[in-house]
Amino acid sequence: MTETTQTHRPPTPPSGAAARSPEYRLALDALRGLRQDLFHDAFAYRPLPRMSVDGPITRRLKGRLRHYAAWTPHAVVTWAALLAMLVGYESSRGETLSALVGLLALAPVLLILVRPVGAFWASMAAAPVSGMFYGGWYEWPWPPGAFLAHLTVLTIVAMRTRPRTAAWMWVLTALYGFFADSILSSGYYDSNTGPMLVLSALILLFVAVLHIRRQAKQEVTAQQTVTEHERSRRTLLEERTTIARELHDVVAHHMSVVAIQAEAAPYRVENPPPELEHAFVTIRENAVAALTELRRVLGVVRAEDYEAPEAPQPTLADLDALLANVRDAGLTVDKTVTGAVRELPQGVELSAYRIVQEALSNTLRHAPGASAQVEIGYVLGGLGLRIVNGPPPAPALVKPSPGAGHGITGMRERVTMLNGEMTAGRTDEEGYEVTVFLPVATVSEGEA
Repeated sequence: MTETTQTHRPPTPPSGAAARSPEYRLALDALRGLRQDLFHDAFAYRPLPRMSVDGPITRRLKGRLRHYAAWTPHAVVTWAALLAMLVGYESSRGETLSALVGLLALAPVLLILVRPVGAFWASMAAAPVSGMFYGGWYEWPWPPGAFLAHLTVLTIVAMRTRPRTAAWMWVLTALYGFFADSILSSGYYDSNTGPMLVLSALILLFVAVLHIRRQAKQEVTAQQTVTEHERSRRTLLEERTTIARELHDVVAHHMSVVAIQAEAAPYRVENPPPELEHAFVTIRENAVAALTELRRVLGVVRAEDYEAPEAPQPTLADLDALLANVRDAGLTVDKTVTGAVRELPQGVELSAYRIVQEALSNTLRHAPGASAQVEIGYVLGGLGLRIVNGPPPAPALVKPSPGAGHGITGMRERVTMLNGEMTAGRTDEEGYEVTVFLPVATVSEGEA
């Protein structure tokens, strides 16, 4: 037997990206961010957008004045550029190239209007050139004009970009200041790098806070919009589920009655002909099949914990009990009935009752203390409903509850299910009115 000697070799150290430490990868990501923010398309054309005129002040302006207000950011930048030029020129007055110092302060600020990142690099390049022609040896490496221009550029560029870009601009400003103090300095003047870094840090921190606050506000607004949409959608689905349950109960009841009557009809006629017996059998079989299919399709909307109500579904005949209930809750309500009262299909009766119930509930919630009027009109071809309430009393003892319009959505669903029409809105007296028409097919005597 031959023995094989196995040599245990140490594992090969990983190479490439796997061998890099987290610190190395962090530094690499930072350098990538620097290249993306300040080097990639640094002089790309990005014009300063006009200001929105939908604010609380600008929306009150009229005509051309409101049009001119949209150019306010451009006017502010131009004014800041002229101020920096004036400071640069006045601080170097008496020098041969004092006008050049002023122009070197003007150009980077004006460049913000079209190329914001390029304006930062122009300001960085203009600072040492201005220092060369500036006669005030006690202000280095930022002459007064360049000092003001660079602060303006940092502020506006930070407002137009993101906080990470502002941080990189501040780091590069600090590196230039330290380099100018240690390499280019001749020791005959005081450095103003410290004031530049402190002021720019405070300004950029304030701008970053504004960025974060605006982003958080946008996210909250978007989340509220999504939440409101989902809430409205859930309310709509719940109302449709309730309607489907009630429809199931109504139709299932009538189909059961049809099946029972079809089964009992042959026994009520003495010696019925075979054709009649066969017709009743066919009617019963179709009714039972339709009932089974109805329960299979609409029964899926029932929740597992849903229990069918033992009491019959309410109709308009139960409306007086509902009005008595809301009167006990503090609502003053009157009912008016016009037309010939007649029995309507159960689905119409139930939907009319639910609509009146929801409208009165909305009055209790949103207009506490107001009075309401319920009008029911039996007209040819349908049923008309009008529920209107007045404004709440001025010294309101109970504050109205905020609403999201879900009750109105549920009422519209019921009206749509019956091919009806509905309008809802405020009245001229600061009240609220709901008007509904539910069509009812008329049955002629011959069809009956």
